[in-house]
Amino acid sequence: MNTRQKQLESFGRLLDIMDDLREKCPWDKKQTMQSLRHLTIEETYELGDAILDNNWTEVKKELGDLMLHLVFYAKIGSETNDFDIADVCNEICDKLIHRHPHIYSDTVVQNEEEVKQNWEKLKLKEGRSSVLEGVPKSLPALVKASRIQEKVKAVGFDWDEPHQVWDKVQEELEELQAEIKVGDHDKTEAEFGDVLFSLINYARFLKINPEDALERTNKKFIKRFQYLESKASELGKPLMDMSLSEMDVFWEEAKKL
Repeated sequence: MNTRQKQLESFGRLLDIMDDLREKCPWDKKQTMQSLRHLTIEETYELGDAILDNNWTEVKKELGDLMLHLVFYAKIGSETNDFDIADVCNEICDKLIHRHPHIYSDTVVQNEEEVKQNWEKLKLKEGRSSVLEGVPKSLPALVKASRIQEKVKAVGFDWDEPHQVWDKVQEELEELQAEIKVGDHDKTEAEFGDVLFSLINYARFLKINPEDALERTNKKFIKRFQYLESKASELGKPLMDMSLSEMDVFWEEAKKL
């Protein structure tokens, strides 16, 4: 691995290149924080894909792409005299030191849960009126539900045992079935949301990341369905002309593979 000096030199090289691009490249000169935002989100998802695939070469590549964006934002901030990369780094360093009194002060913690609880308490002392203020509004709903549940747990709002959460899942399923029978679409949608929220909560008790779990299922489904498509192509028969029972034969083959 590289020495700390080499790491600092490589980061300085990136800063120098960013300066050059901002000054000389027509595309880079035109970019704003607003124009970069959707690209940054895309890069973040690409990093997430690489992590799920355990592809460390791609993880390194996507981390570089994301780091470029962070440096880009800091460069734009320096041009308006609002902040620069040093301000960004110092602010996160100061926050980390403040939020880890068990390392940089005399606070004693026994485990990870106490660290999380102290973290939320410190954020409230910093001026937040709600532990949920830190949950981004634009997060995908499934991820947002996970973050909400993690944050309220940190202040003690949680179930005691996994079986209690599963009982809640069963209760929400019964309420969903009742609304389906009534036929009220709006209420059915609301109850369906409650079922999903309770399942996400149950996943937390099982120490399962629901986003990762669902993405694994997505990837599995895609792989099996593409196998089905390839077999249909070999037969020269479009999928839409195949019966469900014919498709099931290849689907079961895909599952075995």
